[in-house]
Amino acid sequence: MPTHRASPDCELHYVVDDYTDPWRKPETVLMLHGNAESGAAWFAWVPHLARHYRVVRPDMRGFGASTPMPRDFPWTLDRICDDYLGLMDALGVKRFHLVAAKIGGTIARYFAARNPARIVTLAVAGTPAPRRGVGPRPELIAEFENKGVEHWARRTMAGRLGSRFPPEGVEWWIRLMGRTAVSTQVGFISTIADSDITDSLRRIRCPTLVITTEKSGLGPVEETRAWQRIIPRSRLLVVPGDSYHVAASDADRCAEETRAFIARVSLSTP
Repeated sequence: MPTHRASPDCELHYVVDDYTDPWRKPETVLMLHGNAESGAAWFAWVPHLARHYRVVRPDMRGFGASTPMPRDFPWTLDRICDDYLGLMDALGVKRFHLVAAKIGGTIARYFAARNPARIVTLAVAGTPAPRRGVGPRPELIAEFENKGVEHWARRTMAGRLGSRFPPEGVEWWIRLMGRTAVSTQVGFISTIADSDITDSLRRIRCPTLVITTEKSGLGPVEETRAWQRIIPRSRLLVVPGDSYHVAASDADRCAEETRAFIARVSLSTP
């Protein structure tokens, strides 16, 4: 199981999928998962991308097989970005494509603004507005502490995956998210989940694809379009449906659109 020592307190687990021709030197795609997930969340995307690109799927610190974080861990976007940047440095990758979903898209937008020389393209699917402003949520913390992460995932999954997702698939996602350590979730939801990255949008320099659904629970299409238009060189793709985790509910469509987007940019880049 490959790991990267991100810091003295964290081993970052990751998977590399590369089914490109062995005589080629492929471009690399870094994929960032959402809250209470792991790199396994991208399973349906891998067949679409890994034949053409080297795909790197890390588990964010605290999540998946990476080291769980204590309740009082001082979460910051910079710390998470440094973890991912250190991983790509360790893999010898200077420039790469960045793909993210849910709050991974918040991290990815901040990452792209902070490290413009490293990112070739950015694609975010089902990601929240740059400022959510939900504030402290003691009732949610109590739910995690008293009933666990799986209880919360089960209670909220309908809006996440929408009305068309198969029941057995819903159960798979509930169990995936339910494996998250309570200590990680309590700290993460109290800090990163309410980050304000509004000032970062104008500083994103790479071509950017934003994907949402017609009836996303994260907000109306027009709200998404409003912040998407702030990002230079960006475009919005709206797909049918009522999920907000469109990277999961419409994985094949999103993956193919993202692959085509990356290919177009690569062809136009000297």
